[in-house]
Amino acid sequence: MLKIKLLLVASGIIGTLLAGTCLDLPAQKMGAHSALEFKQGERILFLGGSLFENELKNGYLEYAISSRWPDKDLTFRNLGWTGDNVFAEGRSTFTTPPTPYQQLFQQIRSTTPNHVLIAYGGVESQKGEAGLNEFVKGLEVLIDSVDALGAQTILVSTIPLKLAGSPENTVVQNKNLKLYADAISSLATKRKKRYVDFYTPLAENTGDLYLDNGIHLNDAGYYFLAQVLEQSLGWPERASKVTINAARSTATASGPAKIVSDDGNRVVFSIEEPVLPLPVPSLGKPTVQASVSVQVNGLANGYYTLMENGRQVATASAADWAKGIVLDHGVSQEQATKISGYIVKKNELFFEQYRPLNRTYILGFRSYEQGRHKQGLEDLDLIIAWLEGQINLHRKPVIKTYELSPLKD
Repeated sequence: MLKIKLLLVASGIIGTLLAGTCLDLPAQKMGAHSALEFKQGERILFLGGSLFENELKNGYLEYAISSRWPDKDLTFRNLGWTGDNVFAEGRSTFTTPPTPYQQLFQQIRSTTPNHVLIAYGGVESQKGEAGLNEFVKGLEVLIDSVDALGAQTILVSTIPLKLAGSPENTVVQNKNLKLYADAISSLATKRKKRYVDFYTPLAENTGDLYLDNGIHLNDAGYYFLAQVLEQSLGWPERASKVTINAARSTATASGPAKIVSDDGNRVVFSIEEPVLPLPVPSLGKPTVQASVSVQVNGLANGYYTLMENGRQVATASAADWAKGIVLDHGVSQEQATKISGYIVKKNELFFEQYRPLNRTYILGFRSYEQGRHKQGLEDLDLIIAWLEGQINLHRKPVIKTYELSPLKD
């Protein structure tokens, strides 16, 4: 009888993502809030500066929320604008009328949100303590506006910098960024809003999570933030742990797994993960943060192969299986990557729609020159809706069949 014990851990477990990158997360304070739950058809808006605009490149934060609720048709819109602040000054490329500030509120209303994640303070923090009160007042106006729409506000902290010109300036800037993060936290408590602390986990992480400019996050950084966001909103670890014992005559399974067959030399089982894994970042070398990590104990000496839906995913010695084998590919990871691609494309089209090139000539006071292109922007709604349908259609994990057997000579 083949005696084995399999431990399958789907990606997203709080552990190590990349070589030398610690993903142990500090406990997030939720205050009086229970775990956030979304209702069917709700709309989520990302509003802020570069933290959210740069999210458009990989969609990790949106994916983290969307894939958690595979049975809810959620809609996401991203109004992040690099260089923007609570007074919409970064949107001054708009030619009046309307003013950038008026345009911001028009765009917020047009998304008809149920939940708004607000991430400002990075630009304002450059004024230091002298600009703090002005920032808080501006943020409160935004919160009041969201409240007036009947939507729920989720306040997001600033993030630290890895390098801002010189080490000395980096220290000063991070001190200011922390000051503004604390102010946002205090305001969240005062207004009884949810608060997501990105600053602390990033400041404590020693991994390679930033682009070369030392200011903006790379895809590994957003992968990390996706897990911080999930924890902050009260959701359990993105993990699926299954133990299969094939001792004696009949193998048994715990968790979301079922034994298909056990002929003494080969164990076949199926598993349906409750939630898909996060797509593995392209940067760095994945370690335990992969699609599935498999540990097999009690194998006789020799080599063993694990098949997933008839396709080989790993072959290793009994000793290596006992240590654990990381799988960074497979059906779930392919599904996650596909959904992520839909999210990125959808967001690209929405970006083109609400921030078109030559906006003044298409939608502004000079629309008499190129206003005919307005119809083309509106037609993007059809493609966006189709992509959202594909996202909703493919978010539910599929059942996979695994087979572990000795490697044939």
